[in-house]
Amino acid sequence: MSARSALQELVTEPVANPHRLTVVQLLPALDNGGAERSALEVSRALVAAGERSVIISAGGRMVQRLEREGGEHILLDVGSKSLRSLARIGTLRRILSDLDPDIVHARSRVPAWVAWYALRGLHPRPHFVTTVHGLNSPGRWSRIMTRGDRVIAVSQTVHDFVLTHYPATDAARISVVPRGIDPDAFPYGYRPDDGWRRAFFAEFPQLAGAPLLTLPGRGTRLKGHADAIALVAGLRERGIETRLLLLGIVDPLRAAYVREMRALAARRGVADMVVFTPPRNDVRDVFAVSDLVLQLSNKPESFGRTVIEALSLCRPVLGYAHGGVGELLAELYPAGRVPVGDVDKLIVRAAELLGRAPPIAPLQRYRLADMQAGVLAVYAELAATPRRA
Repeated sequence: MSARSALQELVTEPVANPHRLTVVQLLPALDNGGAERSALEVSRALVAAGERSVIISAGGRMVQRLEREGGEHILLDVGSKSLRSLARIGTLRRILSDLDPDIVHARSRVPAWVAWYALRGLHPRPHFVTTVHGLNSPGRWSRIMTRGDRVIAVSQTVHDFVLTHYPATDAARISVVPRGIDPDAFPYGYRPDDGWRRAFFAEFPQLAGAPLLTLPGRGTRLKGHADAIALVAGLRERGIETRLLLLGIVDPLRAAYVREMRALAARRGVADMVVFTPPRNDVRDVFAVSDLVLQLSNKPESFGRTVIEALSLCRPVLGYAHGGVGELLAELYPAGRVPVGDVDKLIVRAAELLGRAPPIAPLQRYRLADMQAGVLAVYAELAATPRRA
């Protein structure tokens, strides 16, 4: 089922409360990021369901898209990590009083704190929802994300993290609503056209002629670029020639790190087999021509969107079995799991997958419409209960 048809099924379901829902989502800004994309995707579903969607943030390049899709934006910096944000509690309270929303949904910690205090002065008080998008350092500062009337966890990993570090949290208030991808944007079995392939391999001729391994991720040590380089070198020592694309590593602010990784590739004798690029807009096509997509973060991640994108395209994924990535691989592609940091097993498993990768079934979960339906179900359930006087 496509994301569009699943969403159409969703919006035909009657909303529990008799009036049009107004939902306000709070974020620091509307630039690129997982929380921001999710907020826009939920806004789109609200509009499709005939509800009112408002996002309050300091603005950013995604505002035009939000408004083009029928959502509303109110400019207010509720995300700065400074005392200035606390000074905006009164302003936010006045805005919420005028909007009279049914739901106020905070997607990060500073907006959640500002909303928490702003809501104290509203009668009746809107229902408060939080989404835990990441595995933030536990403590009093992060605890605010567990104070929602409902707490949305983007994976079972996040759900377990919350209950482990905040055991006083009522598990009944936590809903696991995984992030999802649009299978129409990452269609099963997709292959780029000849024109794209010619242009790509003309731009990167050193990637042609051998199986392609792609590691997507920004230029930070946490993403495991060194292990990916060691993997290519280890495969070569076994007589298996491969090529490695470090997609998204190049960033002017991380030039020293990129130089370090280039030097490592040279020391391991694979400099001519590794390509470094900035982020690209043709990730779908790059994944589709990759023989393996790698997810080697050495720190657990809350979800693992690239795992879903690659598997949706029917491309094998090889990754470390922890956090959200390990959770997804365990369910969807167990053959791609490797113990964290075990480069020797990484090399062995890569050789096996390059030789004969197990088949990949079309996604039946983790679709965009599944996420949208899950969040709207949380809203509808709350809206069916009286607001606190």
